[in-house]
Formats: sequence, structure tokens, C-alpha cells
Amino acid sequence: MTSDQLTQESFLLDVLPERWQGLRAAGPVRFDENQGVWQVLDHATVSTVLADPATYSSDLSALTPTQEDFETFRQGNFVGMDPPEHRKLRTLVSQAFTPRVVRDLGPRIEAVSARLLDAVADRDRFDLVDALAYPLPIIVIAELLGIPAEEHRLFQEWASVLFGGDQLGEAPDMADLERALEAIAPTVREMNGYMLAHIRHRRAHPGDDLTSRLIAAEVDGMRLEDQEMVGFVALLLVAGHITTTALLGNAVVAFDRHPGTDAALRADPELLPQAIEEVLRWLPPFPELGRRVARPVVLGGHELPADALVMAHLGAANRDPDRFDRPDVFDVTRQPNPHLTFGHGIHFCFGAPLARLEARIALRMLHERFRILAVPSYEDVVLQNPAVLIGVRHLPVEVARA
Repeated sequence: MTSDQLTQESFLLDVLPERWQGLRAAGPVRFDENQGVWQVLDHATVSTVLADPATYSSDLSALTPTQEDFETFRQGNFVGMDPPEHRKLRTLVSQAFTPRVVRDLGPRIEAVSARLLDAVADRDRFDLVDALAYPLPIIVIAELLGIPAEEHRLFQEWASVLFGGDQLGEAPDMADLERALEAIAPTVREMNGYMLAHIRHRRAHPGDDLTSRLIAAEVDGMRLEDQEMVGFVALLLVAGHITTTALLGNAVVAFDRHPGTDAALRADPELLPQAIEEVLRWLPPFPELGRRVARPVVLGGHELPADALVMAHLGAANRDPDRFDRPDVFDVTRQPNPHLTFGHGIHFCFGAPLARLEARIALRMLHERFRILAVPSYEDVVLQNPAVLIGVRHLPVEVARA
């Protein structure tokens, strides 16, 4: 194995976790002078921060640069809202995105996965991200929203720009963020225009899709305006697939890097849901969640002023020895597994059931189709920028059929 291979391989599964573990050495709360943020690092304190929106606000607009295209997106982005506005949008999406809707997607997820794997049926090597991990969730969420799934390459371009982090280093400061916002603004503008046209079309021609149900949904006699729905639908489309894409790639890498794991899962397929939870704990796609201190507070023995920026570090919290037995061991039989990868409190990821379902079906089908699925070399593996997303951008695999 070359040094380049070792670097690619180790960064995702060794270097990052070691960094997260090292952060906790200074205690559960520390101030990062380089970035000017408070880091919260243990499971209990991260849970406290995420469960208290009155003290730790999700609305970071006062701390981030203003940009017109992002203001349009923010109107419907309930991830960046606090109560009571958050309740309105969360309730609306809960009315339209029900557990039954997710369950009923199972056969369609299987059909799309089968079609995508059929397309590489004659290959012994292929890029798992290009072949399956990216197109599967974007096709499923696009169809769910009533958006033409055949345009998924356009959506991939948007996601690549928004989550690529090409303008950012590993520890971006505010100047980096301003440059990044300016660079991706044209993409956000294009996406906003596309979503507005889709919403107006669905309002005039409603169908049996999630966008139409969102248009018709009411909370306290109120419905969403078209402009409010732009950010709402865009968030569902772009953020609604990226976690599953990262999860699938991370799972294949984690199984490949831990000898015996793949064989254990093939011998006992019932372990797969637990294995997915362990991948989520081990490599959270979004390892940090930002919060703004809404009022002065004492946290972990430190006095935090109003408008301070707090980063709840899910990666570190997921390896807290006070909460997890042998936290630095990848254990697909781990149970219970109270990881915080999908958040906690009112902002718990409502798309978590869909991501889990897609991962279970896709990974099961990979095991059924291929008796061997391995990463032959990490030299060609391309990682995402860890400042934005923990995952792989390209993952060449080698297979042998069952």
C-alpha cells in the first residue's frame, strides 16, 4: 500500500476519529481561539445544547454574512429556525411526510436499486458513489417531490457545489465563509428559480406527490406561500439525499476496513440495521451542528455571552466513553447505540427513517448481488471536504458475483 493510499484510507477512519478523541482531553466545553467558537464535545452536554432551543438558537443569520439568494432559501429552511416558526414548518412536513409514506417507498427503493445495479452487471469494477450511493436517494426523493428524476445529474451538480466545500479549508473562518457564499450564490439562485417554477406548476396542477401535499397542508389555518416553499422543497431535495449518499459510502469503507465485518453481516443479515447505526455513530456525515447563544449562559463551567457561536460536536459525542462501551471500537453488534448523528430534540432529522430504509435495502442488495465487494485500492478514493461533510466523493470497488 502506498503512502497516498494510507493517507486516504487513514484520514477517514483513523485521523479524524483521533482528532475528535483528542478534543475531549480539554473537557466537555472548550473555546477554539482559531475559529472563535465554543466546542461542546461530550454526549450529555451536546444533548443539553440540542434540546434547549430557547438558549441555543438554530437561527445563525445574525452571525453569518447576508446574501440575497440565501435569504430566499432561508424563508423555508426550518433547520435554521426556532419555535414558534419552526413548529409551523415541522408540522407541515410531518403531515405530508408520514411514517406510512416512508414505509410505502420500500418497493420503489428496491426497484431503483435493482435498476442501478443492473446497469453495472457486466462490470467487475465500478464507482459505488456514481453507480448507486448518489443516484438512489436523489431519484427517490425527487420522485417523492414530483420532480423529474431524470434530471438528477443537475441536482448532483447543485449538491456538489453546495456541499463540496471547494472554497473552504479544514477550519474555515468568517472570511472563508463569505468567499464560499459568494462562489455558490449562482447555484443557489438557479436552484431557487427551479424550485419556484416547480411549486407554481404543482399549485396549478396538483398531483399525488409530497410537494402537492405540502401546498395543501395547513397549520392553525395557515398555509405556505410559494416563496416560503422554495427553501423548504430545496432543502428536502438536496439535504434529503446527501446523508444517505454519505452513509452508503461510509458503510462500504467501514466494512472493508474492518476484517470479518462483511462476512458477519452476510452470515447474519439481521445484524444489518445495527451495523448501519454503528456506521452512523462512527462516521456522522455532518459531525458538527452550529448554535447561537440566545442569552448569556454557563455551560461546562464557562460563561458564554449572548451571540457566541457554539458547535455541538457529534463526532466527539458519539465516542464519549461515559456513554459508549469501548467507544473507539467499530462493533456492528453494538446495542443500544444512542448516537447523536441525526440530532436531538426538536431538530431531530425527520428524514432519518428514509435514510435508514434506503441504506438497509441498498446494502442488502449489494450483499445479494455480490459475494465479494471490496475497495481494491484507496489511491483513487476521493474524500469530501471534512469541514462540510464526512464521506467519499468517489469510491471505486471491485466485485465478484454470487
